[in-house]
Amino acid sequence: MNLYLPNKATITNIIEETPTIKTFVFKPASAFSFKTGQFIELTYPGIGEAPFTPSSDPNKKDAFEVTVMKVGKVTELFHKAKIGDTLGMRGPYGNGYPVDNFKDKELLIVGGGVGLAPLRSLIYALYNRINDFKKIVICYGARSPQDIVYKYLLEDFKKPKNVEFRLTVDRADNTWKGNVGIVTTLLDKLPLNIKQAIGVVCGPPIMMKFASLKLLELGFSPKNIHLSMEKNMSCGLGKCGHCRLGKYYICKDGPVFIFNDIKDMWDIWD
Repeated sequence: MNLYLPNKATITNIIEETPTIKTFVFKPASAFSFKTGQFIELTYPGIGEAPFTPSSDPNKKDAFEVTVMKVGKVTELFHKAKIGDTLGMRGPYGNGYPVDNFKDKELLIVGGGVGLAPLRSLIYALYNRINDFKKIVICYGARSPQDIVYKYLLEDFKKPKNVEFRLTVDRADNTWKGNVGIVTTLLDKLPLNIKQAIGVVCGPPIMMKFASLKLLELGFSPKNIHLSMEKNMSCGLGKCGHCRLGKYYICKDGPVFIFNDIKDMWDIWD
């Protein structure tokens, strides 16, 4: 297998999540599978590529989904793509969430903004074996009601009996009836045995910083906090050095890290 040569994947559906976020459903030309938390390099032919973590159920082998936020030149072109277009895809790369290690545990999942995309894949992986886990609490925050992704799935996220789903927005409008405040405002009075619980955090770096500090304040063990550190990845193969984090390359050694392994690195939130 040539690690540098993209495989073809055709867009079969496009879902507009928010004014700046779209979910693309792809049918790969050849067999493709991934572990929840791994990432791929999505290629726009002749222009460039960018890394994304699939947001779909890892058990589904005939299609995969990628949720893309329009933040630059390449992602803006992705947003102009149409159903039937064929793009390139390399991967999967990196490690994923160690779901087997979560068995018989209580879990807290904290997501912010488009950070719910990798967590959506994790949620599917957990729900596929929901009876393996004692309790799951999902806390998700968005900037505004219009910025909430996967609105059409939120009720499904709440269905299992051992799951509690909490939602907040930073800024409300006159239609919003729920909690107002940053996502850490959802982390009080958690129905978990915090000393033994597993924490998973994914979102913008500033959100991940304060969510991680909040979990430590609540009593979570640093060895039980898992972070998806997807910033600054480029080549996906550890060649370009853009994602260097201390002794680690995020693309090869991550993107999922245990907080205990990186907590003493001064620049992890930059």
